Amino acid sequence: RRPRRPVPRLRPSVPCSSSPPSDEEGQPQPTTPSLFNLISGRTNLHRSRTAPAMAPLSAAVLAASAQADHQNPPPPPRRPAIVLHAFLFLLAYLGLGVSFYAAFPANFTSSAGPTHPVVDALYFCIVTLCTIGYGDITPASPAAKLFAISFVLIGFGFVDILLSGMVSYVLDLQEHLLITAIKNPRSARKHRHNYIFDIKKGRMRVRMKVALALGVVAICVGIGATVLRKVENMGWLDAVYLAVMSVTTVGYGDHAFRTLQGRLFASGWLLVSTLAVARAFLYLAEMRIDKRHRAMANWVLSRDMTVSEFLAADIDNNGYVTKSEFVVYKLKEMGKISDKDIKMIVEQFQRLDSGNCGKITLSDLLQSHHLGHEPRDMKRGKNS
Repeated sequence: RRPRRPVPRLRPSVPCSSSPPSDEEGQPQPTTPSLFNLISGRTNLHRSRTAPAMAPLSAAVLAASAQADHQNPPPPPRRPAIVLHAFLFLLAYLGLGVSFYAAFPANFTSSAGPTHPVVDALYFCIVTLCTIGYGDITPASPAAKLFAISFVLIGFGFVDILLSGMVSYVLDLQEHLLITAIKNPRSARKHRHNYIFDIKKGRMRVRMKVALALGVVAICVGIGATVLRKVENMGWLDAVYLAVMSVTTVGYGDHAFRTLQGRLFASGWLLVSTLAVARAFLYLAEMRIDKRHRAMANWVLSRDMTVSEFLAADIDNNGYVTKSEFVVYKLKEMGKISDKDIKMIVEQFQRLDSGNCGKITLSDLLQSHHLGHEPRDMKRGKNS
C-alpha cells in the first residue's frame, strides 16, 4: 500500500491577510479568503502556504480593467463660472465707461484733440483698466472725477478676476492636455512637439514658462512699435519707448496714441500686452520660488537624521522607523505634503481596507469594484 498523505488541518480565517510566514514559531498566521471563497461565500478554508499569493485573474477581468483605465482619463477642467463672469463684467465695464463718456464728452479733456466719441471712450476705459495713465484724456468736471474714482476702483477688482480666473482656466486646460499627452503614447508622439515639459514631474519646466512668457512680451512690444511707427509716424526709438512704457503700465505721459487708428489698435493691444507682462512676472517669481524649494530639498536630503527627528518620524512609536515613515517625514520636512494631505490619503485607504487590517488585498479591491458597479435597482432595494 502507498502511504497516505497527511490531510492538512483547516484553520478558521480572519477578515484580513497577513504578511508572508515569518521564521518565528508558535504564532498563528492569519490568512486571506481566496477569490473562490469570496465569490461562493465560504470563508472557513485555509489557503495553503504553497499556493499562489493571489488568485489567478481571468483574461476577461484583466481586459476589462485595462479598458476601464483607458476609458476613464482625468476629466478636462470645466470652464469655471468666473470666466463667463469675467467676460460679462468686461462688457458691462466697457459699456458703462463708453456710455458715460459719450453722454458727457465735455467733461473730459484731450491733449491731442478728440477723434471719435466711441473710440476715445473705449481708449479711455482700456487705459484706465490697465492702469497705464497716459494723461492724454483726463476728467475735467467734478462729476467726471467722481466717476473716474469709482471706475478705477472697480477696474482693480476686474483685473484680479481676469488674472486669477481666465488665465487660471487656460493654464488648467494646458495642464490637462499635457497629462493626456503623457498618458496616451500615441497622443504623446503626435503632440510632443507642442510641449516642452519635464516628463518626470509631468509639467512644463519653469524656465520654459518664463522663456515663453518673455517671448510673448517681446512679440507684443514688436507689434506695438511697428504700429506706432506706421500709424503714429514715430521714430523707431520713440515707438519702442512708448511700447515698452505701455506694456509695463508705466505711462510717463510724454507720448501717447493720438490718431483714430492708433487708439483703436491700443484698445485691444494694451489689454493683451499688460496681461502677458503680468504673467511673465508671475513666472519669474515662480522660478525663484522653485529654485529656493530645490535648495531646501537638497539641504534636507543631505543632512543626517537626529534623535529628535527619529522620534518625530516614528509615527506608531514602535521603536523603529520604516521606509514609508521615513519617506513621509522627509516629504513633510521638504514641504511637499502636509498633514491635511496625509489625512485625505489615509481616509481613502481606509475606505478600500474593508477588513481594517492595514492592508488592501485583491479581494477587498474586487469587492469594492463590485459594490461600486452594483445596479441601481439593487442599491435602491437595499436602501429600502
